[in-house]
Amino acid sequence: MGQLLIKGGRIVDPSQGMDQIGDLLVKDGVVHGIENHIDPPDSCQVIDASGLVVSPGFIDLHCHLREPGFEDKETIATGTAAAAKGGFTTVCAMPNTNPTMDTWATVEYVMRKARDEASVRVLPIGCVTKGSLGKELAEMGELADAGVIGFSDDGHPVANPNIMRQALSYSSAQGLPIINHCEEPDLFDGGAMNESWVSNRLGIKGIPNSAEDVMVSRDISLAELTGGRYHVAHMSTTGALDLVRRAKERGMDNVTSEVTPHHLTLTDETVLGQHHGDTAFEPLNASAYDTYAKVNPPLRVEADRLAMIQGLKEGTIDFIATDHAPHNRTDKMCTFQQAAFGISVLETALGQLMSLVHQEHIDLPLLIEKLTSGPAKFLGKADMGTLRVGVPADITIVDPDAEWVVDADSFLSKGKNTPIDGATLKGQVVATLVGGEIKYQTDNLVVK
Repeated sequence: MGQLLIKGGRIVDPSQGMDQIGDLLVKDGVVHGIENHIDPPDSCQVIDASGLVVSPGFIDLHCHLREPGFEDKETIATGTAAAAKGGFTTVCAMPNTNPTMDTWATVEYVMRKARDEASVRVLPIGCVTKGSLGKELAEMGELADAGVIGFSDDGHPVANPNIMRQALSYSSAQGLPIINHCEEPDLFDGGAMNESWVSNRLGIKGIPNSAEDVMVSRDISLAELTGGRYHVAHMSTTGALDLVRRAKERGMDNVTSEVTPHHLTLTDETVLGQHHGDTAFEPLNASAYDTYAKVNPPLRVEADRLAMIQGLKEGTIDFIATDHAPHNRTDKMCTFQQAAFGISVLETALGQLMSLVHQEHIDLPLLIEKLTSGPAKFLGKADMGTLRVGVPADITIVDPDAEWVVDADSFLSKGKNTPIDGATLKGQVVATLVGGEIKYQTDNLVVK
């Protein structure tokens, strides 16, 4: 594969406690060395990374690639191209496909397609129950043998507590987590957005925080009973955060959690056409709403958003995951109640998250940790989320100060459904390498 030298970048690798200006040499697809200065070997490509940040490749533990069955929304090829543009070198595919990933055959299909067509690594997640219907456990042993990294019914919470207990017990034999969409169905009850003054003003049925809190409380109790690994997907409420915090304080290292870029940077006021950050949209009129801001769990209030940031800083939240949920335009061009839940996130994630750095909520090494070594630890993958010598050269290069305008029409993802179309973000991925091979680069990246 030859040699590639990345020169003069700020190398940030939380897995090694590294934050320094230096050079990084890639040889035959693996990290060969990191030094203050490396002379370019003969026949070596050189990337000028002056003023740029060089980090391990980002890992997304929660992504919807839609294939098989929903190729009008996304494919493995388009979704992983979008991932590479967003700086992600590994993505974990959720099982809400058609057919669902509840059999060895479907998992193998996804993995084969990924080998043939993906721009980045794809790791599959299997169903907890057959068809994600919540009635009968899927064949977890078979799915583990097929290579899944965990089990989830994705947008369908495991509502039956006895099924959840069994799932936690059986999955513990494989050492794999149950990743639950935490939402008590009877409290959700057809809601379409967060329950707050915004939902009241718009006349939209709201989803209370307690819908999430109640199920997180139940699941932590079951994880304590069974000893199984339990993971809270896309945490969004202060109450759920407090429950996970207290579980960890009791020594429950089998409980983990994630948060999305949109729950860290947006609130339910985005439904009105507003969002937090340096660039604010003009609010729509009192009766209008933006269906592109409809997501599940819903965007919460400002207090919850700030609590999620605090959860990252203190370590209660283990990593950031995108919950990339691409939809076609017809899924969103309808009433708010009828609109599909989900936001296309892969290509805006870094820019959104960098706002937390620029506004001094968190520092850059912590952000990179939550996108790299944090998810790698969850996966138990020592050769991911790191720039250690000898590991595959999965590398993301970022311009932390580049300003750019979100243009959904230019997304590589089929999903153009973002509520921040037209917003100005600061911080942009300029190159993504997978196994030492450049999978994405901007036009202004200098490669000699």
